[in-house]
Order: sequence, then C-alpha cells, then structure tokens
Amino acid sequence: MRVIVTGQVGMNKKSYLDDVARLAGNSGDAVEVYHIGDLMYTEAPDVRPGRILDLPLSRLNALRRSVFKDVITQSRGRKNVIVNTHATFRWRHGLFAAFDFDQVRQFAPDFLICLVDNIETVHRRLHDEHTSDATFKDLMVWREEEIMATELLAQALGTPGNFCILSRGRLCQTVNTCYRLVCRPQLRKVYPSFPMSHVVDMPEVLAEIDKFRGVLARRFITFDPGDVDEKLLLERAIAAARQGQDFLEVAQGGFANGQRAFSVSVKQVLDVAGDIDGQIYARDFKLIDQSDMIVSYVPELPGGLPGLSSGVERELQHAFEHGKEVYVVWKPRRHPSPFVTETATRVFASVEEALKYFDEKGMVAPGDLFGQ
Repeated sequence: MRVIVTGQVGMNKKSYLDDVARLAGNSGDAVEVYHIGDLMYTEAPDVRPGRILDLPLSRLNALRRSVFKDVITQSRGRKNVIVNTHATFRWRHGLFAAFDFDQVRQFAPDFLICLVDNIETVHRRLHDEHTSDATFKDLMVWREEEIMATELLAQALGTPGNFCILSRGRLCQTVNTCYRLVCRPQLRKVYPSFPMSHVVDMPEVLAEIDKFRGVLARRFITFDPGDVDEKLLLERAIAAARQGQDFLEVAQGGFANGQRAFSVSVKQVLDVAGDIDGQIYARDFKLIDQSDMIVSYVPELPGGLPGLSSGVERELQHAFEHGKEVYVVWKPRRHPSPFVTETATRVFASVEEALKYFDEKGMVAPGDLFGQ
C-alpha cells in the first residue's frame, strides 16, 4: 500500500510512524517511511529546528516540491510506503495548503489517513517544539481543516472510500491499527460502541468495556471512539472551575506511558466546550462511516439496568441507516427493546459468543497477528 498520513503540527507523527514501520518489520513486512518535514530540513540546513514554517511561502513551497519530487522517484517499485506530511498549515501566513495536487497524483496513494490526538496533548507538543501562540481554539479549528482537506484530497484523486481518520490515543493499539491499514487492508474495519461518560465512576463496568475493546482490537482494524477522550478533559475543567481553580493537571499519553503531568488552562478548555461536543458528534459518525461494521457492548448496570446510553443508541441507528452490519453484545438480564433487535444484524449474550460467530463466518483472519 502507498499511504499518505496527514495531521496537524504537534502530532509527533514521526515517532509514531517509525513505530509502525518497526512493527511491520517485526511482522515480516517492509514499510518505507518518508518524513517530508525532515527531508525539507535536510534540504535547507540553514533553517533552525522548529522554524521552517516561518520561511516565506515561496521558499517553503519550493522546498516541499523538491523533496516530494525525490520521494516520488525513490519510492517507485516499493511495496509499502508511508509519506508523512500535512494537508494544511494554520500559521503566521494564515491558512495555506501543505501539498501540491499534481505531485500527490504522481505519487498515486492507495489510501490517505488523517491522524488526530487529544487537543491538550497536541497543544503541549506544539509549544514544546515550536514558537507558537496557538490556543486550544486554534488547534480545534485546524484539526477540522486538516481532516476536511485530507478527505477532499481523497475525493479529488477519485478514491473517496480510501480515506480514514485515525486516533493515535492509546499508542500501542493504534500503531497496530495503522500497521494493519497499510499491510493488512483486507481485514474488517470495526467501530466498537460502548457507554462512556455515564459509567466513568463504575470501575467494574469500565473493566468489562476495556476488555471488550481490547478483544476487538486484537482481531480487527478498530476505530475506537475512546482513543480521543476530550469529553473527560472538559468534565474535569468544569469541576476545576467550580472549585475556583485556574489550571488542572493532565498527563501526555497517559501516566501508564511514563509521561510527566503538565498544566492546562481551565479557561482554554472551557472556551472550546462547544467544539469538543460538536467534534465528538461529527467524528464518531465519520468513524462509523469508514468501518465495515459496528459492534456494541451494552453492560448491565447496578439494579439490572441496561447500560445503553443515548450516544450508543444514536451510533447503532446511524450504522443501521448507512447499511453497516450491526452487532450487539447484550449483557443485561432484561431483554433488549425492538429498537435494538430490529436494527441489529445479530444480538449476542457475551463477547465470547460474538467471537465464536465471527470466527465461524471467517470474519477474523487467522495467524499470530492478533496475539500482538
């Protein structure tokens, strides 16, 4: 597969994609990664690290065209190639394109991926690596622009179905996902659906859900909505504001990854509250649209109630209306309503029952790939 990966500045796509190539090598697949930004710095040794976007647009465009021309030449005949670039830049020059369509068409990508991440983490990386005064609001807008420009690029190339949004969130899982998109594109793409915000204080239910997510991630290409969890950030900011706090502590990549905590402005988070909710709504539906099927986990809550949130109900209805296969793992003792049974392809009593069905139908490819 020839793949272009885009994403706003502050994603640290380089280390992520190097991990993808390393995983591919360990799995017997060769993946060549071309980092356009690094190649531009090599071409222009007079430019200090982190300052290339401050160049005049004429020189910036000439540098990009020069290195992309070399990539086109060097990548010919290679089986698996990833080009790490951007679709747009929102910088001191304003908003401008980060690619030339004629060269992208020459490169002839099979697939385009727009990588996204939690906005507070992107903001932290951006300010660590560049001289920038970008706010959370700026970055939320830029992320939407980057997604739209990449999707439009896929449409202009005549391959609108060969585009996806991928969250880098939980690093190990999404590196596996990216590897499979590049080297195992025939695998089924799955959207795991599950309640989130209203079970956050139920550790046993959360453990069930995490197990469900992990099982699917080992067997399919999954687009997990929980890999970007800005709703939790917003709820924490609201709680901090009520207590009169100006800052709250968050961890880049999660404490489990050994990252240090850093401070986030409560006001900046509250300023993008509407953007967070709106982008969750739009992005999750896009993740369903780019999947082959949805698998929803409905846990049993205390008192025997079904853990069927309004979000899960909307996701199931959206998937059904857009012709996706709809599978539901229903754990409560109370029977599901017709609004579940009449839209579901099949309802299972357990994750194990669902996996057995998927295996019997040949929906899961055999091999060691899923032990990772």
